[in-house]
Amino acid sequence: MTNTNKIPRWNLDSIFPSIKSAEYKNALSDFESGMENLASLLESASNFIKNASENFDFPTWLKGFLEADEKVSALCGTLNAYAYIIYSVDTTNTDYLNNITQIDNLTLRYKQLDLSFKSVLLANSGRLEDFYKRFPEFEEYRYLLNETLEETKHQMSAAEEKLAGELQQTGGDAWDRLHEQLISNLKDSETGKTFNELRNDAYSADPKLRKSAYEKEISLLKQNEIAFSACLNNLKGETLTLNRHRKWQNPLDRSLASARLSQETLDALIGAIEESLPLWREYFNLKADFLHKNGGTVSEDKKGLAFYDLFAPLSTKDSEKGLLSKEWTFDEARDYIIERYSSFSEEMGAFAKKAFAENWIDAEVRAGKVGGAYDEDFALGHQSRIMTNFTGAFSDIITLAHELGHAYHFSCMKGKPSAFFSYPMTLAETASTFAETIVKQDMISKCTDSEKIQILDLDLQDVSQVLVDILCRFYFEKSVFEERKDGELTASDFCRLMKDAQEKSYGNGLNTERHEYMWAVKSHYYSTGLDFYNFPYAFGQLFGAGLYARYQKEGADFAKTYAELLSNTGNMSCEDLCKKAGFDITKKDFWKTGIEMYAREVEMMKGLA
Repeated sequence: MTNTNKIPRWNLDSIFPSIKSAEYKNALSDFESGMENLASLLESASNFIKNASENFDFPTWLKGFLEADEKVSALCGTLNAYAYIIYSVDTTNTDYLNNITQIDNLTLRYKQLDLSFKSVLLANSGRLEDFYKRFPEFEEYRYLLNETLEETKHQMSAAEEKLAGELQQTGGDAWDRLHEQLISNLKDSETGKTFNELRNDAYSADPKLRKSAYEKEISLLKQNEIAFSACLNNLKGETLTLNRHRKWQNPLDRSLASARLSQETLDALIGAIEESLPLWREYFNLKADFLHKNGGTVSEDKKGLAFYDLFAPLSTKDSEKGLLSKEWTFDEARDYIIERYSSFSEEMGAFAKKAFAENWIDAEVRAGKVGGAYDEDFALGHQSRIMTNFTGAFSDIITLAHELGHAYHFSCMKGKPSAFFSYPMTLAETASTFAETIVKQDMISKCTDSEKIQILDLDLQDVSQVLVDILCRFYFEKSVFEERKDGELTASDFCRLMKDAQEKSYGNGLNTERHEYMWAVKSHYYSTGLDFYNFPYAFGQLFGAGLYARYQKEGADFAKTYAELLSNTGNMSCEDLCKKAGFDITKKDFWKTGIEMYAREVEMMKGLA
């Protein structure tokens, strides 16, 4: 960076210069011709099955199909990721919206070809062992092919799946985009702040500003509650309809299959979090007491934490000029993350340096850009891009470290087939959580006592969001599906269900000033791709904590084990991967071990407070 105060936008030239570029048009053409090749292979297989099955050399055919699909899969993933990221930073751009529609149409055809492939695979499933024997190099595909066979149990007919895919473009996907457009373009008339800027004020040291931003946020959401509730009501209704026709007992079953996770493991995870709720409520009340004693809140209700104080910094006069309270430049954030990544392994540090040097990050806050942060990975060129909204707060450094952790995970999979890049959300959060922990634990070691209480709070508030708030979201979404199957839901229904979920999870950790409109804020509820998008984060948080504890025991030697673990996340179940790493995740005891790390931090914070 030439200007230390400049917050960057990303450079996409090494992916595609633009949607009008020759490179982009060639990729579209290659995608279409690749699908023609797949269609030809599928037609050949179909003809053999119908007319001369005894002459069909299925193993050789499957080898050729998987090799051809490798190229098409890489193009499909890259084009979809590119279409979304350019739209996400400019949500009112008509060309980008039209481009998403074009890519969706092409992807729909690819999905139809995948359905046909599943039919061929199912018809010849008895010959798979012969395939592995003749072509042992494809043994690593065994889990994915078995998973594909299992998915065929939840398929409608080819014609029905095609119709459902086409209707979803103007149904669920359209409702999802409407929600994004509404949120990204909301603006407070008094201050001129965008909705995302108001959300960022939740981290301000000014208690009056936090409360004011919270009130403005709720007011904006309430003004648009009819539109938001229509989006969520129709999305969840569509999901229930499709799940019924695809023979899913409930939406959670589909999510567990996508997460490659068993119900036994989920029950153990949720059970451990529920048993830890008294710990988190103690933390919330500890924070509330600190804020009241140090003039850090304007809430008059002292029985718990006000919702707008969940992210309040625990600053005192002694820490006003500390590492956490300062406004970080983007350059400082870059240098610190590279240093911390390098402390774990030279390879990880070199990766972070490359990501910053090659402008992989769009960090500028601006109108029309979606809130939050994400990492998108591109099979072509094996590179990533990170979107975030950088304001200079230390929490933004944590966010950067988190998203770069995702990107590092993808880099560890270089050389793997593109089919393996769609690892489940459960395992996708492992590397990001681990990266966060490296940064936070370093800061704890460098801080004075007055700052240490801040970094402990920062860690605990983040983890409480991943465990307590995500438990809240789990309760909420479960209750929404239970009630939506019996009829339409309104904004007042969603507010009621959110109140109930917050009471079950936060309990007396929150005072009476709560946020019943959180259902309108979280974009995960509006995704057609996956319901119950939330619990994988809790999985990743506690699994990452377990890995970090192991790193503390093994030291630098663990870096190689860690990278190898990440490289294997694309072709096995969560249980098998964790077993390989030495953990039994089907038992509550494993998850409690992860929580113990945070219980110690609560005790440390109590002593400092």
